[in-house]
Amino acid sequence: KLCFISPGAHGGSHNQYVEEPVDYGFSDAEFGELFLNQHMIDNAMYFPHMEGQFVFKLAVSKFPEVINEALQKVNLTPNDLDMVIPHQANLRISKFVQRILRLPDEKIWNNIQKYGNTTAASVPIALAEAVEAGAVKRGDLVCLAAFGSGFTWGSALLRW
Repeated sequence: KLCFISPGAHGGSHNQYVEEPVDYGFSDAEFGELFLNQHMIDNAMYFPHMEGQFVFKLAVSKFPEVINEALQKVNLTPNDLDMVIPHQANLRISKFVQRILRLPDEKIWNNIQKYGNTTAASVPIALAEAVEAGAVKRGDLVCLAAFGSGFTWGSALLRW
């Protein structure tokens, strides 16, 4: 859930902080042999469904929460950040998070307008783009934040 890593003298890392909120293992549930049956076909139950408003509300509360948790672990505040690179799921979510953290436009990177939601690749793509654009420079404090599949979320602070 939380991770703070800064570069070590020989390319390693120090000041690591990682918090694991869950145990790993296998589910005891059995899902059956059929993924799709006639009842599902007859009732058009084969389309994925998402409660978008619920996901939005949870994302706009969890993004700032995990960013602030990571910052508090190292005695920093959002004002100390040079750049926040959130998962590019929805521009409205990013704008809400920006407003909650009181960050100016130049401190949050958004590229969803160019590529759409690239799922797990969104943060690395946005980071690479921000570096190429000169928006992230050596020595900058960068926060990566993600909210994604399986209702997982987390953040990482990087001293670039």
